[in-house]
Amino acid sequence: MVVPMSTHSSSTSTDVRTSTAASSTPSPFSTTPELAAGVAQFLAPVVIDLEAIVVNGKQAHWHVRGRNFVGVHELLDQVVEHAQEYADTAAERIVALGLPVDARLTTVAARTTVPPLSEGFQHSDVTITEVIAEIDAALLQVRRAVEGLDEVDLNSQDVAIEIERGLTKDRWFLQAHLAA
Repeated sequence: MVVPMSTHSSSTSTDVRTSTAASSTPSPFSTTPELAAGVAQFLAPVVIDLEAIVVNGKQAHWHVRGRNFVGVHELLDQVVEHAQEYADTAAERIVALGLPVDARLTTVAARTTVPPLSEGFQHSDVTITEVIAEIDAALLQVRRAVEGLDEVDLNSQDVAIEIERGLTKDRWFLQAHLAA
């Protein structure tokens, strides 16, 4: 035999009051619009420059020429992969805090600080020099983020620090191909 339950039981109204009260009490893990905006102010430009490196890095990868072609060609694939991972990490941090990220190609093209690559096929020395210049421009944005996030959000600063470490390593690997 099925016994119908009352929809007006006292435990139901208590549960509703408890859940309403709990939802209005901020969690120690909740964020504020000010925190999200502060983080986005520093990490969004990083995302933009990293996405530019992704697109330009593939362009460089396809058009590099020279005696050390295979090594540079494969290294550029790694640089692109790393830049995409770093951009994803930074963008997801912003989104996790509640704000959208605009990294559409038109936005990236309009807002990036990375210098353009030369068109067409390039000798590996030219390609490496140009990709290093792009990484250097991105590193300026990342270092601004590291400094600025010190006052805003240390967890987001950790994201920027990790990106800086990775980009610096990629820069070192590229630079080693130019050493005499």
